[in-house]
Amino acid sequence: MPDAAAGTPLHIITLVKWVPDAQLERRFTEERHIDRSEGVLGELDEHPLEAALRIKEAAEDREVRVTALTMGPSGAAAAAKKALQIGADDAFVLTDDALAGADISATSTALRAAIERVQEVSELDGELLVVTGMASEDGESGAVPAQLAERLGVHLLSQATSVELAEGRLVVTRTATVEQQTVSAALPAVVSVTDQANDPRYPNFKAIMAAKKKPLTELSLTSVGIGPTSVKPRAQVLTADPRPPRHGGTVITDEGDAGVQIVDFLQKERVL
Repeated sequence: MPDAAAGTPLHIITLVKWVPDAQLERRFTEERHIDRSEGVLGELDEHPLEAALRIKEAAEDREVRVTALTMGPSGAAAAAKKALQIGADDAFVLTDDALAGADISATSTALRAAIERVQEVSELDGELLVVTGMASEDGESGAVPAQLAERLGVHLLSQATSVELAEGRLVVTRTATVEQQTVSAALPAVVSVTDQANDPRYPNFKAIMAAKKKPLTELSLTSVGIGPTSVKPRAQVLTADPRPPRHGGTVITDEGDAGVQIVDFLQKERVL
């Protein structure tokens, strides 16, 4: 059957995030926000980007544009640049002082406005697909895709382990509690992709050099049409203390009663 969407342009907006480097100790700022002075493109966000690029490569009869969109401090542009090196066609960075400490509600509100603004400036009159990771590696809530789909008023397909377009519909495979499901929805839609969906590609030297010529646009809350009060966090961190140092474990010397000592220790810790 011919694809009902053949010839219709498709805009895939992939959300990526600049997260603290997992190899470094996590710290909080004086304002009790996560210190993001040293960050990287989140590994979980490489999977949705790979899914978007594969959809583009499989589309032979329609124009497909892959846009990377990130929200964060000025340093978040590094995540957008990495997405361009991997293969995104263009990128946008939403950065504003009012977004510091944004919770999931504020994040989904800001991203909804940013996505609508990106659509306006792209002038690509076609269908929309928003692709996200399964969760961010700092907040790890996994709730933003659902909130974003609700704010955009589009379908949500979550926790996808495979993604494709077939006959004009988005088709995904997802793993439920005890079964594997195949579900589909018409576009526009939001889909969250797990780390089991694919093996992300690595940028080669040619791609890295080509990324320098790709457009990277910075957005602010004003430019996307919302004010600071719209992104005021509903949840706030009241206190933040460093993790206490680890203490040495209990050493048991076996003098014929090691088993008894282990049982006594486990009982004391209420494990048994």
